[in-house]
This record gives sequence, C-alpha cells and structure tokens, in this order.
Amino acid sequence: MAYRHCRCSLALSGSIKGFLPHSPMPVAFRLLQLLLGLFLFGIASALMIRAGIGIAPWDVLSQGISARSGLAFGLVTNLVGVGVLLMWWPLRQKPGVGTVLNVLLIGPSAQLGLALLPAAQGLLWQTGLFALGLVLMAIATGLYIGARFGPGPRDGLMTGLHARTGWAIWKVRTLIEAAALATGGWLGGDVGWGTLAFALLIGPLCGLTLPLFDLRRRSGATPQQP
Repeated sequence: MAYRHCRCSLALSGSIKGFLPHSPMPVAFRLLQLLLGLFLFGIASALMIRAGIGIAPWDVLSQGISARSGLAFGLVTNLVGVGVLLMWWPLRQKPGVGTVLNVLLIGPSAQLGLALLPAAQGLLWQTGLFALGLVLMAIATGLYIGARFGPGPRDGLMTGLHARTGWAIWKVRTLIEAAALATGGWLGGDVGWGTLAFALLIGPLCGLTLPLFDLRRRSGATPQQP
C-alpha cells in the first residue's frame, strides 16, 4: 500500500509510463512470484495493524475510512486502490496485469491476516509484531515488483504525476503519501511511532529485497533501456 524510497527504485528502473521491461523468466514462475508477493504484502499490513503502534501512510488512510464507514479494512483497501487507479486515466498511464492484481488481492489478504492475528499486548510483543510486518512487507515488495508485471496503482500515480509536472520523484511521492497520511489520521487511522519507523526503514529494506527478487537480474539478462 506508502513506500516512497523502495518505489522510487521501480520508477527509475522502468519506463516513465510505469511499464517494466519484460523478463526472460517463464511467465508461470513470474506469476507465482507476483501472487506470493501480493499475498504477503496484505499479511504484512495486518501484522503492523495488529501491532498497534502506527502503520504505513496508505494503510492509515484505509483504516481511517474503515473506521468512519464501518466497511472492512480489506474492502476499503481495494476501493482505495480502485480510486487511485482511476487517477491514472487523465495521466495517460496504462495498467499491467500486476497493477490489476495488486488492486484486487492485497485487500483480501490483509483482511485474512486481521481475522487470524490477535492484537498485540505489551510493548515487546507490539514491537516484534511490527518489525516482522515491516520486514515481510519489504520482502513482499521485492517479490511483486521483481516479477515485472507492472507497477502498483500508487507507483503509477507517482510516475504519472512526475511525467506531467516535471517534479522530482521523491517530491511527488512525499506529497502523495503526506496527503494519504494526513487524511487517514484525520479520519482516525493509527498514526504512531511505528509510522515514523516505517518511513525511515522501508527504503533501506527494499533496497535489499528489490535486487534479490528481480527476475531480470537473476536471469542474467542485459537491462533494456527505458
């Protein structure tokens, strides 16, 4: 769902329109990696939510909307994804298979995790659960981006606005996520020190997982020019 630093790697490695070069790895293997990454992403969100010490900006927004509307968090996550995807239209962005699956699958996965995981009790348990969720989200991000089926909806919004405005990637991402965080916090989403920890640590962690799960790099293919 925020993720400025790790998502910048996606924007800079592929086309500015949000498409990534095709990988020579078998499609079935790439699809399996994509699905696993999206499933783990939702579980990671659930882990951090159950930790109760603050969550990622886009999850803050979904949680805030869920609290005000009474809709399930997973459903709201899907609806937010659809809303962000609709913003691609005036930006002339084109979704990939991975983009659509991102919108459809992360919400149900997060809802499953919330149904299975109890709320953490005590600071030690909360910190451990949050740390597990943070690391798992970095792994999940590396998996689904590395499969090279197209960016997530928020990534495409970032690169689309960058192309339209000419603003730096980091500035566009910061403004988008700050808006999501502020709106979600105002609606009642969980903003805490974990939110700050997420902002500081997700980038370095994704810096490790993105090359680890990049199928094009692992296949030894020569990178294509954007």
